[in-house]
Amino acid sequence: MAFEIIMPKLGVDMQEGEIIEWKKQEGDVVNEGDILLEIMSDKTNMELEAEDSGVLLKITRQAGETVPVTEVIGYIGAEGEVVADNVASAPAAEPAPKVEEVATVEAPVVATQAPVVHEGGKVRATPKARKVARELGIDLTQVPGTGAKGRVHADDVENFKGAQPKATPLARKIAADLGIDLASVSGTGFGGKITKEDILAISAPAQVKEVAAAPVVEAKLEKVLPEGVEVIPMSAMRKAISKGMTHSYLTAPTFTLNYDVDMTNLMALRKQVLDPIMNKTGMKVTFTDLIGLAVVRTLMKEEHRYLNASLIDDAQNIELHKFVNLGIAVGLDDGLIVPVVHGADKMSLSEFVVASKDVIKKAQACKLKAAEMSGSTFSITNLGMFGTKSFNPIINQPNSAILGVSATIQTPVVVDGEVVVRPIMGLCLTIDHRIVDGMNGAKFMVDLKHLIENPMELLI
Repeated sequence: MAFEIIMPKLGVDMQEGEIIEWKKQEGDVVNEGDILLEIMSDKTNMELEAEDSGVLLKITRQAGETVPVTEVIGYIGAEGEVVADNVASAPAAEPAPKVEEVATVEAPVVATQAPVVHEGGKVRATPKARKVARELGIDLTQVPGTGAKGRVHADDVENFKGAQPKATPLARKIAADLGIDLASVSGTGFGGKITKEDILAISAPAQVKEVAAAPVVEAKLEKVLPEGVEVIPMSAMRKAISKGMTHSYLTAPTFTLNYDVDMTNLMALRKQVLDPIMNKTGMKVTFTDLIGLAVVRTLMKEEHRYLNASLIDDAQNIELHKFVNLGIAVGLDDGLIVPVVHGADKMSLSEFVVASKDVIKKAQACKLKAAEMSGSTFSITNLGMFGTKSFNPIINQPNSAILGVSATIQTPVVVDGEVVVRPIMGLCLTIDHRIVDGMNGAKFMVDLKHLIENPMELLI
């Protein structure tokens, strides 16, 4: 019996995934746990493992295709088992149905069988099948499933309703409008399915004329673009950023605090620890590492616990964290991703350097695991290398705040009554006012500023 390979749902918000590369080809022997293919979710590439052993019988969705979650993308089965070549296609005259429904209804991989009910009375069924069953008031335990292991699909439920002939949704609508009994129509579509052409062919001339004069679907005129204009589809990463930032911006009432920090001592400390940390870890300590660790140390103070918190239960409760998982925004060519250094509060400077470099490199290579880009309790973003003097970063929800790091600029300042030039860095703290008030945010920034300007405390 062939087993379905489906596009997995790797996160709560994931709606679709893009197939990057199949690691196995049709006819290859597959063992449980083997890497089948590489997919891109909202913001990272993931490797999908085989859940069953056998032979990769068929690939129904190819590299480069974007597939909704839970849809079938291939089949694994016994050697010699045949999967119909046309499972992933439909007649040219009709819109291509979802692979999942075609593969299991139009050209079933396995014979129709009674629904398989597991412990607790739960039937194997697709989410769409359950939805259709609820809408039609049909008991799923009575519906024969045509999918692998007796899985019930949406078409199984539709076909079970009165054992009506198979027909496209558009054909059913036109037939209902014209009062035509589908049982009297011979289907010319794939597997005998009734199409709109079949309905129109047997209807009265006047009715055909009426339908033709007022088509169900109005043709969409192609938009003519001015010269020099190009339209490109938004990538999955860009869609995720758009959705997340819009939600954060429209949901959280925020304000930003801006502070100037003297970097003289931090720059001196970096010079002192540069070689020792390089010798120990093989990695170069950066100002982002030092600032990140200073943020972690400051967040662990009890008086700043609300800066290290999240709103939960539809903003009815506050989740306080006794640890710090620090998110570090990383800019990519086609978007932004926030890898997370988990357990940063327990790390020394050298350990933090290693951990941050590890997740940042993975982010740049799009090789992060789902756990490495989730669970942050606070985030930082650095635009200082681009000369940015000040900006208002948008909170990476569900965090209650985000720290923006701006450029370090040689600036005249007054020290002990004298004007001197010092390297001054701008820090911008954006706060969710639902959790943190201005006074609490200011106290956090005062303590963070003190720690950066007196960085030896980081090593104590």
